[in-house]
Amino acid sequence: MTAGFAVLVPGGHGQLGRELVATAPDGVRVTAPGRRELDITQPGAVLEAVTTLVAGAKAAGVPPIVLNAASFTAVDDAETEQAQAFAVNGDGPRVLAAVCASRDVPLVHVSTDYVFSGDVRGDAKHPYETDDKVGPKSVYGLTKLAGEDAVLGSGARAWVVRTAWLYGAAGYNFVKTMARLERERDTISVVDDQIGSPTWTRDFAAGVFELCAAVVAGNGPEQHVLHCTGAGEASRFAFARAIFTELGTDPERVRPVRTEDFPRPAERPAYSVLADASWRKAGLTPLRPWREALAEAFAEQGDAFTK
Repeated sequence: MTAGFAVLVPGGHGQLGRELVATAPDGVRVTAPGRRELDITQPGAVLEAVTTLVAGAKAAGVPPIVLNAASFTAVDDAETEQAQAFAVNGDGPRVLAAVCASRDVPLVHVSTDYVFSGDVRGDAKHPYETDDKVGPKSVYGLTKLAGEDAVLGSGARAWVVRTAWLYGAAGYNFVKTMARLERERDTISVVDDQIGSPTWTRDFAAGVFELCAAVVAGNGPEQHVLHCTGAGEASRFAFARAIFTELGTDPERVRPVRTEDFPRPAERPAYSVLADASWRKAGLTPLRPWREALAEAFAEQGDAFTK
């Protein structure tokens, strides 16, 4: 059972934020402003939000914590909108962490597998451990790494949780894109040389709530960078075929292509599977196999994926 606490979730209107609101355990008081309500790049606004969090938590007799789900996630757009991407993903976490440090409020910050190069010819020879060398290949990855560095160097009681290939009922994601293309085309082509770990927002939300409960109880992990993804790995191609299977259509309609045949503005990691040893060592519940989670996601949220 998750102990009660009050949590401020910047980015509360995004894909992950909405899942956190929808699945908060009993006793967890969630305040989840969207960007219009809370711009994390603005110190005054952040100070006011955290001050309100602390006051509300004190009145309710529960501890406060901040869980940052705010992020500029448009990977390709970040290549041309660098200032905005760095503001949200780099400066925003720095501001949050500074305010949290000043009010002695713990912070959990969500990051990404894109901080790694994913170079299968170089360092990507096995699932990445938390202390493996980082080396982003995209502007998006660079901005997220900047956010990690800012949080970890702030002096706040802070933890960074890297995840990968998130999908859920809210927002835009790979599952929704595949479902749309299934309706629009007879066949589709998907890259088979990008490998990662699909992660359902429902499972990830449960994981970070468990982490938050440990932190506010004074049992925060000694390690301050953690990895949390769906168990196992898949290519984008295999993931797409699994989605087609859940849609009840022929997965053979998905054809494999190479990344070089499908150029995008931002370079993606070829292999960015994250090892979960850090999560297990912290005594946190590992996420289930990604394929099992996908089946349940469609059973529970299928209509949201196919709208």
